[in-house]
Amino acid sequence: MKILHVITRLILGGAQQNTVMCCRAQVSDGHQVWLAYGPIYGPEGSLLEEAQASGAKLVQINAMRRTVLPFHDLRCYAALRRLIREIQPDIVHTHSSKAGILGRAAAWRQRVPAVIHTIHGLPFHTRQTRLLYKGYVAAERWAARRCHRLIGLTQAMCDAFAEHGIGRAEQFYVVPSGVDSTLFRPSLEARQRVRAELKIPETAPVIGMVARFDRLKGHNDLLDVLPSLVDRSPDLRMLFVGDGYCRAAIEGRVRTLGLIDQVIFTGLQPPSRVAELLAAMDVMALPSYQEGQGRVLVEALLCGCAVVGYAVGGISEICIDGQTGRLVSPGDPEALAQAITWSLDHPEQCRRLVRQGQSHVLERFGAQTMCRRLERIYSQTQKWPAAC
Repeated sequence: MKILHVITRLILGGAQQNTVMCCRAQVSDGHQVWLAYGPIYGPEGSLLEEAQASGAKLVQINAMRRTVLPFHDLRCYAALRRLIREIQPDIVHTHSSKAGILGRAAAWRQRVPAVIHTIHGLPFHTRQTRLLYKGYVAAERWAARRCHRLIGLTQAMCDAFAEHGIGRAEQFYVVPSGVDSTLFRPSLEARQRVRAELKIPETAPVIGMVARFDRLKGHNDLLDVLPSLVDRSPDLRMLFVGDGYCRAAIEGRVRTLGLIDQVIFTGLQPPSRVAELLAAMDVMALPSYQEGQGRVLVEALLCGCAVVGYAVGGISEICIDGQTGRLVSPGDPEALAQAITWSLDHPEQCRRLVRQGQSHVLERFGAQTMCRRLERIYSQTQKWPAAC
């Protein structure tokens, strides 16, 4: 098959890792694969090298922008239509909100036999203005009428779209974002080495967070509870892995709180290094207010790290309270602190949750499982008539 993937940005993020992994698997299976994306800029890292190594043919669409910019958006739509006319793909598979809306519109207009969109995260959320919220919902409803299938990483993503009148029941499929389990394994040697490199005492409790610095990821929520955690355990360390536009503000708040000695910023790290950093943590917390699935929770469990998360998006399908981790209501600092404290104070129970979590994610969130499910959906689409 000829497959064209379209994504807004190739930054270092879960949606991008998912897409590049799909490209690599589909090239390996003998398909002709293209990946169209917008310019890569900013402090959030790049997956360009990984995308190039996937074997897919890469096409940068210079007019593709994350924000709403009518002039650029019209140029992007026109560029995507030209690319589709040139490639004549059997499948156009879009990812992320902006690429999803423009890519579906272009593919539908060009009568592509199968148009598919993956919901990596909700583009609308309660922290937006009412006008912006309604605008995103209306745009997604419009775009859903211009594709054949809507793929949610979790059932929660599909349910949220359906509750807002986006898409029809028969359009929805659930295909969890896969993780290459061979890259994420528990390692005592890595734990000891990384802690020595970062000057963390072997017995110090370490709370970590692997995420780009974005206002919706919840870094400030962890800082809200950090003073009380340090009061209980003076040698405790907080390990922030990643980069982003909000990093300077978070670093400033750490200085204001007088916790420079307790908080470590590693910056952007390659996947191999992320696995080692996860192994060095005792608890990986993800107090995010918007999350499609939370791939890093899968990676943390595979590395033997306990997980704590907010009950938003698809997080609850990985971090199941009392079964694979601890789950609390979003925006509740007391509950967040209690869940982290419990995880540190009950090592035996935590190890049991981690073992159960590893079995859970290996069964549901494997890379091969994801690629085979997509292959079946792609194969079914070849029976459909061209869009009209």
